Amino acid sequence: MQFNSNDFLIFLGLFLLVYYLVRRSLAARNLLIVAASYVFYGWWDYRFVPLLFLTSLVDYGAGLGLNRCTSAAGRKALLGLSILANLSVLFVFKYFDFFKESLEGLLTSAGWNPRWSGLRLILPVGISFYTFQSLSYVVDVYRGQLRATSNLAQFLAYVSFFPQLVAGPIERASNLLGQFARTLRISAADLEQGVWLILWGLFKKVVLADNLAPLVELVFDHSDPAAPMIALGAVAFALQIFCDFSGYTDIARGLAKLLGFELMANFNLPYFATSVREFWRRW
Repeated sequence: MQFNSNDFLIFLGLFLLVYYLVRRSLAARNLLIVAASYVFYGWWDYRFVPLLFLTSLVDYGAGLGLNRCTSAAGRKALLGLSILANLSVLFVFKYFDFFKESLEGLLTSAGWNPRWSGLRLILPVGISFYTFQSLSYVVDVYRGQLRATSNLAQFLAYVSFFPQLVAGPIERASNLLGQFARTLRISAADLEQGVWLILWGLFKKVVLADNLAPLVELVFDHSDPAAPMIALGAVAFALQIFCDFSGYTDIARGLAKLLGFELMANFNLPYFATSVREFWRRW
């Protein structure tokens, strides 16, 4: 379900109608967010909804275990379990076939002729975003920077929050999780800023990024592009990916504003950075 689709507009309208009726009840509000987020995620492919739930459950349990465990070895084991579970899921879905094909090529060049079958799995949308967001929560609890929540609905809402589920930004639990534990005030300024961010994000995504894409494809699909054409394509591609990513981020922040939530700002003019470290902080 794309943010700029008719399906999402219908989904959002129905969700907001119910949300504003129940928003003062923490339990009802958080359960509604979880249910809506799982519907939103399942719209892409319902088969991956259990994966989202199970990985969240692992880190929820790891956090509770870290709260109760006092031995250093036990705490390291719980952290290791969380890291292993999350990175294993990422490896299987994102990198298994790549490493298999790379190893096959290496062995073939050495005179072997392996013919291993790959998994050929469909990549779950947003898997990197929610995996690292959930894992970062466990790391923060392990470091003592955060106390684990015992409220499952709050944690599931934090991991699956649909405005930033599939395109980020990846939120730290210290910023977002606590917002699910309190009633949020929604002011007229929040609504105004939320609508503005959504419109600005849609402009960057639909008007700028989507219209730069054909130019980028024209350059990189050309069999023998001239130097000025390559330079034009490189600039167009840099602008395209910035407008694409930052557009989605602005939409996510705007949607969160409509619900009373505050997501961190992202994509703060990264191309104006003066160092690689600053670039990644801005990106």
